[in-house]
Amino acid sequence: MTSADPPSVRLVQLSAAAFTALAAGDLATADELSPVPLTGYFAGPDWASVWRRRAAQLTTQPGDAGWITRVIWDPTRRAAVGRAGFHGSPDGDGMVEIGYAVAPAWRRRGYARAAFEQLLSRARAEPAVRTVRVTISPTNTASQALALPYGFVLVGEQEDDEDGLELVYELATDQLRA
Repeated sequence: MTSADPPSVRLVQLSAAAFTALAAGDLATADELSPVPLTGYFAGPDWASVWRRRAAQLTTQPGDAGWITRVIWDPTRRAAVGRAGFHGSPDGDGMVEIGYAVAPAWRRRGYARAAFEQLLSRARAEPAVRTVRVTISPTNTASQALALPYGFVLVGEQEDDEDGLELVYELATDQLRA
């Protein structure tokens, strides 16, 4: 892979038990439960709230398992480089929201874009999905540079309990390029 080639990634599903272990900072248990080896960053404080939220979600909404946060896995390097997925299955209006993050050591290598494109492809292929949403901090220019070229349109803003002010962007699935 040259620096110009996009990385090949696979989005790997985790169990509720793996999410719980990661939320508790228990890398050893999470590694035993994960289909791919994880790094300490996954079990660190930066992503703990995401893992807690996903573990709780699977308890109350087990049908979301196929939609929510997954490990971004680089099979060439055999490395877990980040997380990406939807916040849940499509809501009553057919909307799904994308979330993603790449561990600092793996940023600026195309992993977020590769995962984002897989999620967009999944949304486009699912008849129940009519709208894809992404929320981005106004100061997160990297995420804006990733999402906006796909045609996402600013539809509003919201205050997130953890992340503060977020701009809300949406795109109808019939506007997604193939």
